[in-house]
Amino acid sequence: MAAPREITREDIIGMDEYGRTRKDRRAALVARKKNRRVAIGPYATAYFECYETMWHQVHEMLFIERGGEEQIADELSAYNPLIPNGRELVATVMFEIDDEVRRKMVLSKLGGVEETAFLKFAGETVAGVPEEDVDRTNAAGKASSVQFIHFPFTDEQAAVFATTGTEVTLGFTHPDYAHMTILTDDVRGELAGDFDA
Repeated sequence: MAAPREITREDIIGMDEYGRTRKDRRAALVARKKNRRVAIGPYATAYFECYETMWHQVHEMLFIERGGEEQIADELSAYNPLIPNGRELVATVMFEIDDEVRRKMVLSKLGGVEETAFLKFAGETVAGVPEEDVDRTNAAGKASSVQFIHFPFTDEQAAVFATTGTEVTLGFTHPDYAHMTILTDDVRGELAGDFDA
C-alpha cells in the first residue's frame, strides 16, 4: 500500500489527544527515524522525511505554538512539500556545530552547498534539488544550517535503488565540504519504501 503523500485537515487530531499520546508517538517515531538518519562528514546529517515525520512535525508545531485552527493551514503548506511524492526522496540536512563561532566560520564557506548534494548507485547519479521556498545561501555566501533537498528519481532509478544490496553513496561535491557516506542496506531499504510500487 502506497504511503500517503499529503497531510490534510482531516489528518489533524485535537491537541488534547495529541498531548495524551505524544510520548508514545515520539517513541514510535524514534524507531522509524533510526534508518532515516545519515551522517555526512563531520557536521552534516540528512534526515529523510516521510508522511509520518511531517505529520509529527505539524502536530509538534501546533502543540507548542497553540495557534489553533488559524495555524493549521500555514503548517500544512510549510510541511506538505517535504513529503516524498512517490518518485523522490526528501531530506532535511542540518549542519550541526555546537560552537557558535566555529559554526559561523564553517557556514560562511559553504555557500551553495545545497546545490551540490547527490546520490550515486549502480552507475546512476541523482542530483539533489533544493527546496525553492527561500534562498538558503545569503548574499554574502553563507549557507543556512538547515537545508531541504529533494532527490527526484526516474522509474528505472527507483527500481535499482530498491534492489537489495545496491550500494548507495550520499554526499556533497562542494569544494569545502566534499564529504560522502555509503548508506547501510537497512537505510537503503527503509528509504526505498518512499517510492510508489
